Amino acid sequence: MPEEATDQPPSRQLSDPRQLRAITHPMRIRLLEELAFAGPATATELAERVGESPANVSWHLRQLARYGFVEEAGGGKGRQRPWRVVVQSNRWQDAEGDPELTVAGHAASEFLLEHEVAELRTWRAGGHREPAAWRDASFVSQSFGWLTAEELAAVSEEIYAIAVRTLDRVGDPALRPPGSRPVRLVAWGFPTRQAQPPVPADEPSQGDQ
Repeated sequence: MPEEATDQPPSRQLSDPRQLRAITHPMRIRLLEELAFAGPATATELAERVGESPANVSWHLRQLARYGFVEEAGGGKGRQRPWRVVVQSNRWQDAEGDPELTVAGHAASEFLLEHEVAELRTWRAGGHREPAAWRDASFVSQSFGWLTAEELAAVSEEIYAIAVRTLDRVGDPALRPPGSRPVRLVAWGFPTRQAQPPVPADEPSQGDQ
């Protein structure tokens, strides 16, 4: 069995709105996932998989490469040169005083969230046809608790460490254990509305005054 990698993959903080806009596109997400799941491929090969013209796919690949999401894998020429996904963790957050980056970040987050929710619904609709082992292993977890900002940040880092623990397998098929499959890991944590405290029994409510 391949040895587990102990080092985390490279992490990149996206601070250019153009980087975020580059991935806010259905075709580009499809291309990124094709390269992540099936490995390096040419624009022509990808075009056959996604039902687009090689010219259109090639243009999208160049845009993804321009902002560091894919790169040439070496060999070939023109549309016959293979591309591969750049294995890294991409992170972004609101930038105070930079409204363009904030808008681009919100748009990218919303786009990716909708994409993942759609994939979850696809799984739930067809999961009954999957082997029992995969049905039993899959999960959707929801919880609620009281945390400080520091505790929430710590939870975020713990979940992040789990999510990227096997990210190196995306770029190196030799690290993938027999029987492994691409698995989506999605999580979020944010402060929600706080309910109003109950009115003590000895104090009249506003409506009783």
